[in-house]
Amino acid sequence: MDHFIDRFLSHLAVERGLSTNTLVAYSADLQEFKGFLAANGVLNWDEMGRDHISAYIQSLGGRLSDRSKARRIAALRSFSKHLLVLGVIRQDPAARVTFPKTGLSLPKVIPGPEVEALLGQPDPDHPLGKRDKAMLELLYATGLRVSELTDLQLRQLHLDPGYLVVYGKGGKERLVPLGEWAVEALKVYLEEGRKILLKSGSRPEIFINHRGGKLSRQGVWKIIKHYALQAKIKQNITPHMLRHSFATHLLENGADLRSLQTMLGHSDI
Repeated sequence: MDHFIDRFLSHLAVERGLSTNTLVAYSADLQEFKGFLAANGVLNWDEMGRDHISAYIQSLGGRLSDRSKARRIAALRSFSKHLLVLGVIRQDPAARVTFPKTGLSLPKVIPGPEVEALLGQPDPDHPLGKRDKAMLELLYATGLRVSELTDLQLRQLHLDPGYLVVYGKGGKERLVPLGEWAVEALKVYLEEGRKILLKSGSRPEIFINHRGGKLSRQGVWKIIKHYALQAKIKQNITPHMLRHSFATHLLENGADLRSLQTMLGHSDI
């Protein structure tokens, strides 16, 4: 059964260009479903029926949000179609499985004064402070996803014209303009902070950790939490909230939705 899960994940990575985070989530979902089937005596994919899928979804009960359930159903439906194409199963048992209704909620946004307080926390005299200042300014100026930030390489940065080439979900490329504050903070970091953090090594990524390696997504979360605490911001701030704040504040100041859609890399407006 694992063989076909691996083939499916390879298909998603190569043919559809899905992100590593999505592949990890789908892998966990399918392994969980496989465990459920095994516990109910189903040891091969061709023995799987619609009743098994329905029972699995029902077993999720109230322990998961509707959004999490919807993702698991999406993984099952996509995997089931893949098995059908491969000829492993003759009928698609997940074809008519319905998604739970998920309500739309407005994203959480950091007020302007609190964003300014957050951006003012890094120590400008320390290499890590220079890095963190550049990172926070860049996140707020561009609305990058955390994974896009940590994967960002020097070759994608064009400081003089003032823009980034970003590779988003599904490997889609987009150009994102930089504001003057972000450009200035990046110049200081690249000229005065990054070389010290690298020591004698070299890396293609723009943002690196104190050991000279690539800065991780978890590292970005910890840094933002640390500065939010220093700035005495009461709400629980996440990196994605800076992305929402970037979009909301631009919209409030006259930006149009189409431009925001392009900068954020959203397929749906």
